[in-house]
Amino acid sequence: MKRERPNPNALVGREWSRYFRDDRLQGIEVLHAQFVHHRYPRHSHDYAVVALVERGAASYWYRGAQHIASAGQVFFVNAGEPHTGDPAMLGGYVYRVLYPRLDYLAHVARDIGTSTGVTFFKGAVVDDRDLRSLLTAFHTRVSAHAPAAECEALLLRALARLMIRYGDPVGSPRRAGFERPAVKTARDFMESHFGEDASISRLSALSGLSPYYFARSFEREVGLPPHAYLESVRIRKVREFLDRGESLASAALSAGFADQSHLTHRFKRILGITPGQYAGGRKNRQDRAAIARTI
Repeated sequence: MKRERPNPNALVGREWSRYFRDDRLQGIEVLHAQFVHHRYPRHSHDYAVVALVERGAASYWYRGAQHIASAGQVFFVNAGEPHTGDPAMLGGYVYRVLYPRLDYLAHVARDIGTSTGVTFFKGAVVDDRDLRSLLTAFHTRVSAHAPAAECEALLLRALARLMIRYGDPVGSPRRAGFERPAVKTARDFMESHFGEDASISRLSALSGLSPYYFARSFEREVGLPPHAYLESVRIRKVREFLDRGESLASAALSAGFADQSHLTHRFKRILGITPGQYAGGRKNRQDRAAIARTI
């Protein structure tokens, strides 16, 4: 009887995710996860996404098209650009993700001599063996708690290759501050009144547009409906509150969530991790650094 060969891309087990942020590496954020059923709704971040698919295949809507990234491929999402995320095959996918902030990308761009201010990438999914090797090496060494200099050298090489080969000097088509005044007024209000449950009627009144026209105009220019944009602001604020050491319960109420349970559900839906994982990801790194200094 012929024995069936194992499929190296086959996934087993339940969903899991591991997150950490390493302050030794300019606060770079890293996610390693297996998602089988989890589906990211349309959302956006104020930082970029650079993801390496290790097994399976991921699908995501981005820049008006659906993309599929298979094992060994790398996909990007620019800061501020709406996108989704779904398993593209039965069994889901395993991937490793970098979340570099715009100021750090700008620093790398200047350091390697590319166009000043290049912090965005063109394209969506790439099959780049050298980039894959650099990202794999970085994630492997970070997971093994390797010395900071070794990890950062790999990180800089990976980001430099991204900038040189896929950097987009034109930038993101959805940069905040370039939308029409009515939409900007609504965004500014949600940024400063994120704890309020602002209705379409109230936002449209502030913007001087009818509710129907406002809702359509906002989604067309921002890429998200007003309620989804407000939620992205609240999630960002929760991260800021947790960074300052606030409790989960306090952060939830301060950001406008009904309670800690509501926050946890929405936070995980958008980011793939719980707010507890987010808070613990930084704390664990700080604890290890403190221990190392005492040895």
